[in-house]
This record gives sequence, structure tokens and C-alpha cells, in this order.
Amino acid sequence: MDLVTVLDIVIGGLLIGGIYALIAMGLSLQYGVARVLNISHGEFIMLGAFATWVLFITFDINPLISLVIVGPVIFLIGFLLHKTFFRHISTSKPVIGEITIIGVLVSWAIYELLKVTNVGNPIIAIYVGIPIAVVLDFFFHKTLFKRFRISTVPQAAFEGNSLLATFGFLYIIQNIAIIVWSSSSKGYSFLASPVDLGGAIFATNRLVTLGFAVVIGLAFYIFLTRTRTGKAIRAAAQDPSAAELMGVNINNVLALCFGFGALLAGLAGVLYSMCFSIQATMGLGFTVIAIIVVVLGGLGSIPGSFLGGFILGIIGQIVTYFEPSLSLAAYYLLFIIMLLVRPTGIFGK
Repeated sequence: MDLVTVLDIVIGGLLIGGIYALIAMGLSLQYGVARVLNISHGEFIMLGAFATWVLFITFDINPLISLVIVGPVIFLIGFLLHKTFFRHISTSKPVIGEITIIGVLVSWAIYELLKVTNVGNPIIAIYVGIPIAVVLDFFFHKTLFKRFRISTVPQAAFEGNSLLATFGFLYIIQNIAIIVWSSSSKGYSFLASPVDLGGAIFATNRLVTLGFAVVIGLAFYIFLTRTRTGKAIRAAAQDPSAAELMGVNINNVLALCFGFGALLAGLAGVLYSMCFSIQATMGLGFTVIAIIVVVLGGLGSIPGSFLGGFILGIIGQIVTYFEPSLSLAAYYLLFIIMLLVRPTGIFGK
């Protein structure tokens, strides 16, 4: 293996690793602090990517400028989503059984209606039924079942309910995206001129992506360690009850964490769209990768997620060099090994 090949593997791994790092930092905040295992996390990456594509194709807006347009919008979506929906789940009795029953009934009704139109596809009925069930349950608890509201629910129940809810959001966002943009690949050309680094050739946009990923990651880490809000987030991650006793508004902090997680995912989507083609169904794959990186770096550890993203990117490039079809299998193997050998992750405690 010559020097050019080594450079190609290492730099190529760092390039995609920068994207992984931002994605994982976002999920680490959402689950490590806000305790929401957001299965729809990848859909915010997809939304960021498609929003950038629309701005570039329609309005000729530079993708780098889109970072300051798309990012705040996606942050606001995530923040409001937690302040309303997930806040409701945290103050209501467990709803998994209710959603299941309503989902079965609604899906069956939709399936019967589809049969009338000669479609009769049960998969479509399930995809549509689950989100409707989540919305109906939310409505019922806000109206008919309001008297059952309690101050809090057990942590395990909240995590289970929020996990199921994010599955619903995944299908809602994904199917809306397919309707709006179709399932075909989209892309645009931006800073595609080649750059020679020691004999290894890379497109300029990939180097720019790596630079911005590193800057965004470091800036966010400084925000967490040097600002009052960042210290409140770290306090909530270590001991929410103690932080609340010290005057930290836990509800706002958790909503901020979810919003920041969505923000980092959206920014990763913007950067990803500069280098690769995008699809409406791309989100779930990134969610899986984010979970692997979070386990690798340590749950709730922002530095661990940041470095873990680069480590996973380099591992993926090494495996791809020898056998491209085994890169995803290598990720899963690493995931299993970490769970067996060091479940707390590299930086976990």
C-alpha cells in the first residue's frame, strides 16, 4: 500500500467522518440528555439536504449560506417538537398500548378503503395508520383523557413512548418527502474542482465540508463548556434533579438539547448535499450510523461522539478499500464488539 493510497483512505475517512461526527453529536444530545432515542434523527439530515438543494436549484443560494438559513429553521422545529409533543408524553400515562390499538384499527380501516380503490396495500395502510394513531392519541389525551395527566411518568415509560413516537415521525417525514420530491436521487454541482493532496485527488467541496464539520463541532463543544446555557445542559446530563434544584429550567434545557440535536443533523445534511446525491429515503441509514457512533464514543459524551465519527469514517474507508460491500457489516461488527467489551464507549463513564 503506497503513500497515495494511505492518504486517500485517511483523508477520505476524515471527510465522511466529519459528517458522522455532527450527526452523532446531535443524537448524543437528544438521547444522552433529553432521553429521546430519536429514530427519526436521520430525517432531519434529509430535510437539511433537500432544503439546501431547493435553495440552490430554485434561488441559486450558495450552500454555505444555506447553513445559516436551514440550521435555525430545523433547530426551531426540533425545539417546538420537544416543547409540545414530547413534553406531553412526559406528563401523561404510558400510551404505547393505546397507540397500538388505535394504530391497528386505523390501519385496518385504511386498508379496507384502499381495497375499494383496488390498491389494498397493507404496508401503505400501516405507514399511514401509525402516524394517525399517534396524532389521535395526542388529541385524546389533550381532551377526553386530560384528567389522567400526572406530573411525570417513569423514565422507562417515557423512553418507550418517545421511541414509538419517533418511529411515527420517521414515516410521516419520509413519506411527505417522497410525495414532494419523489424517491429518485437529487444533486447539484458545487465546488467540484479537483485538489491534489500528495498525489491523492479530492473534490474541493469535500475538503470544505471537512473544514466546516470540524469548525462546527469545535464551536459547539466550546459553547457547551464556556457558556451558561452549555453548563446547564451538562448539569442536566449529569443529574437532572440536582440541576433543577439549583435553578435550571429542565424543560427548557431538554427542549434545547433536542433542538440542538436537530440543528446539528440539519447542518450535516447541508454539508452532505454538497458532496453526494441525496434521496428522500436516506435518513434511516444515518440514524443507524449515529447510534453506532454514540455507542463507540460513549452515551452522552459530546467529545466521544465527535471523535467517534472520525474513527468510524476511517474504519469504513479501510474496509471499503478492500471490499466495498462490507463497510456496513464492519460498522455493525464494531457496534457488537463495543457492546460486549466496553458498553460505556471510549469516553463513557
